[in-house]
Amino acid sequence: MKIEIAVDGSKAVIKLEGWLDTQTAPELGEAVAGLEDSVTDIVLDFEKLEYISSAGLRQIVAIYKKAKSLVICNVSNEIMDVFKMTGFDKRLNIQ
Repeated sequence: MKIEIAVDGSKAVIKLEGWLDTQTAPELGEAVAGLEDSVTDIVLDFEKLEYISSAGLRQIVAIYKKAKSLVICNVSNEIMDVFKMTGFDKRLNIQ
């Protein structure tokens, strides 16, 4: 998986590419943990994310708990189906 992070003040945009699964979820956790404490608003851009597993969903929950504001954008139909099956679509701000 490829992770690209752009920070602008208190906002971080995190672009993910590839698979967010058991192998790669810790990378996302480390990337978010490495953000400055002043970053309170996080945008996850899933435009190039192909797959998400339960380990990836756990990382999203951890980010949701850390951030004051979490937005997930550019979600594919396949990943939106996973969000709907798990109820994430009712809890998260998905655009």
